Amino acid sequence: MYKLRNNFQDGVFWLLLFFSMAFNTAPAAAQDKKAQELAQKVMQQMGGKQGWNNTRFIAWSFRDQYQVWDKKADRFRWEKDSLVAIINTRTKDGRVYVDGKELQSGKEKQKLLDKAYAAWINNAYWLVMPFKLQDPGVNLKYIGGGKTMNGAAADMLEMTFDHVGLTPENKYHLWIDKKSGLITQWAYFKDFHDKEPTFMRRWADYKNYGTIMLASDRSNPESDFTIANIATPSQIPNTTFNSPRPIRKL
Repeated sequence: MYKLRNNFQDGVFWLLLFFSMAFNTAPAAAQDKKAQELAQKVMQQMGGKQGWNNTRFIAWSFRDQYQVWDKKADRFRWEKDSLVAIINTRTKDGRVYVDGKELQSGKEKQKLLDKAYAAWINNAYWLVMPFKLQDPGVNLKYIGGGKTMNGAAADMLEMTFDHVGLTPENKYHLWIDKKSGLITQWAYFKDFHDKEPTFMRRWADYKNYGTIMLASDRSNPESDFTIANIATPSQIPNTTFNSPRPIRKL
C-alpha cells in the first residue's frame, strides 16, 4: 500500500482556493478600491487576463512532486516517487498508478485521488496566486506602505476569503513592489485572528513563460526554496496524461 507523507516545510499542509473556478474578473463585492487597483496592476504586469487565458498548459516541480496542469481540459497530472495520479479537477475522478500498475478501486485509490486534488489546489496556488487575486470570494484590503525583508518599498494588501476553498480561515499579507508593480513577498497566517504569520517568504525571480510571468523564488533567511522546472508549453506529448509512470519533464 502506498503511503504519502505530508512533509511540506513550515510544518503545515495548507489548502486554498478551488482552482475549479475559472479565471474571473467579474466585480467582487464592495471592496477596497485601492486594493483592487493594485491587484489589477499586478495581473496586468504578469500578462493579464488575455495572457492567462492563452496559457493552457503549466508544468512545475514543487518539493519532491512534479505536475502538469491542462487548464482548458481540467486535467492534472501529479507525480511523487512511483505514484502517478491523473485527475479531472472538476469531477475529482481519475486514475492512480503505483509502480506502473493501476489501482482499480477501493479506499486506497480514493485516498490518493483526494491527495492529488489537494496537491493541485496547494501547489498551483504557490505558483499562480497573483492571477487569483480577484476571484469570487477573495477579499482584499489595502493596509498601507511597508518594506520587504530586502528593504524595498512596497504597498501591502491583506487577503482573506469569504466561504471559499478548503481553509477559508486563512489570511495572507502581500507586498507589492512600488517600482515594478509585482508581488515580491507574502506572509501566511493559518487563522485570520493570528497576529504573527506562520511564515514569510519572498515571491521573486520573475521570468517570462509564454504569455505570462511567473516567479520561482520562495526563500527566506531561514531556508531556500525554489519552484523548479516551470514550463508553459503550447503543446505537449500525447503521453503526458496517459503514461502510468513518471514522464520526462517538459
